[in-house]
Amino acid sequence: MSYLWHQVSEEEREEIRKEAKRILDDFSKKLASLKLKDVVLQDKENLGRIEGSGTTPDSGFKERMFANAPNKNKDAILAEKKKW
Repeated sequence: MSYLWHQVSEEEREEIRKEAKRILDDFSKKLASLKLKDVVLQDKENLGRIEGSGTTPDSGFKERMFANAPNKNKDAILAEKKKW
Protein backbone atom coordinates (compact mmCIF):
# COMPACT_ATOMS: atom_id res chain seq x y z
CA MET A 1 0.00 0.00 0.00
CA SER A 2 2.74 2.48 0.86
CA TYR A 3 4.41 1.76 -2.49
CA LEU A 4 1.24 2.71 -4.35
CA TRP A 5 0.73 5.77 -2.17
CA HIS A 6 4.10 7.14 -3.32
CA GLN A 7 2.98 6.87 -6.95
CA VAL A 8 0.02 9.17 -6.32
CA SER A 9 0.67 12.86 -6.83
CA GLU A 10 0.15 15.34 -4.01
CA GLU A 11 -2.89 16.76 -5.85
CA GLU A 12 -4.43 13.27 -6.10
CA ARG A 13 -3.76 12.65 -2.40
CA GLU A 14 -5.53 15.86 -1.52
CA GLU A 15 -8.51 14.88 -3.71
CA ILE A 16 -8.64 11.48 -2.00
CA ARG A 17 -8.55 13.13 1.44
CA LYS A 18 -11.34 15.55 0.53
CA GLU A 19 -13.51 12.81 -0.97
CA ALA A 20 -13.00 10.56 2.06
CA LYS A 21 -13.89 13.42 4.41
CA ARG A 22 -17.00 14.22 2.37
CA ILE A 23 -18.11 10.59 2.43
CA LEU A 24 -17.58 10.31 6.20
CA ASP A 25 -19.32 13.62 6.87
CA ASP A 26 -22.33 12.63 4.75
CA PHE A 27 -22.50 9.25 6.44
CA SER A 28 -22.33 10.75 9.94
CA LYS A 29 -25.08 13.26 9.06
CA LYS A 30 -27.31 10.44 7.85
CA LEU A 31 -26.63 8.47 11.03
CA ALA A 32 -27.44 11.50 13.16
CA SER A 33 -30.75 12.00 11.38
CA LEU A 34 -31.98 8.46 12.02
CA LYS A 35 -34.97 8.15 14.29
CA LEU A 36 -34.39 5.15 16.52
CA LYS A 37 -36.87 3.79 18.96
CA ASP A 38 -35.71 3.50 22.53
CA VAL A 39 -35.46 -0.12 23.52
CA VAL A 40 -36.19 -0.86 27.14
CA LEU A 41 -35.22 -4.26 28.40
CA GLN A 42 -37.82 -5.43 30.85
CA ASP A 43 -36.11 -8.59 32.02
CA LYS A 44 -32.34 -8.28 32.03
CA GLU A 45 -31.93 -11.61 33.77
CA ASN A 46 -33.09 -13.79 30.85
CA LEU A 47 -31.41 -12.19 27.84
CA GLY A 48 -29.57 -15.33 26.76
CA ARG A 49 -30.73 -18.84 26.30
CA ILE A 50 -32.67 -20.58 29.01
CA GLU A 51 -30.55 -23.19 30.73
CA GLY A 52 -32.22 -26.45 31.56
CA SER A 53 -31.34 -28.87 34.32
CA GLY A 54 -29.93 -31.41 31.89
CA THR A 55 -32.10 -34.18 33.25
CA THR A 56 -34.81 -33.99 30.59
CA PRO A 57 -34.07 -33.76 26.86
CA ASP A 58 -35.35 -30.94 24.69
CA SER A 59 -38.21 -32.43 22.71
CA GLY A 60 -37.48 -30.49 19.50
CA PHE A 61 -33.68 -30.75 19.52
CA LYS A 62 -33.35 -33.67 17.10
CA GLU A 63 -35.75 -32.13 14.59
CA ARG A 64 -33.89 -28.77 14.65
CA MET A 65 -30.52 -30.49 14.25
CA PHE A 66 -31.73 -32.57 11.31
CA ALA A 67 -33.39 -29.54 9.70
CA ASN A 68 -30.03 -27.72 9.69
CA ALA A 69 -27.93 -30.68 8.52
CA PRO A 70 -27.20 -30.71 4.78
CA ASN A 71 -26.50 -34.47 4.62
CA LYS A 72 -28.51 -36.92 6.67
CA ASN A 73 -30.21 -40.27 6.53
CA LYS A 74 -33.04 -41.68 8.64
CA ASP A 75 -31.29 -41.58 12.03
CA ALA A 76 -27.90 -39.90 11.54
CA ILE A 77 -26.23 -36.76 10.31
CA LEU A 78 -23.69 -37.71 7.64
CA ALA A 79 -20.34 -35.91 7.90
CA GLU A 80 -16.84 -36.36 6.56
CA LYS A 81 -14.31 -37.94 8.86
CA LYS A 82 -10.75 -36.66 9.26
CA LYS A 83 -10.72 -34.45 6.19
CA TRP A 84 -8.59 -31.81 7.88
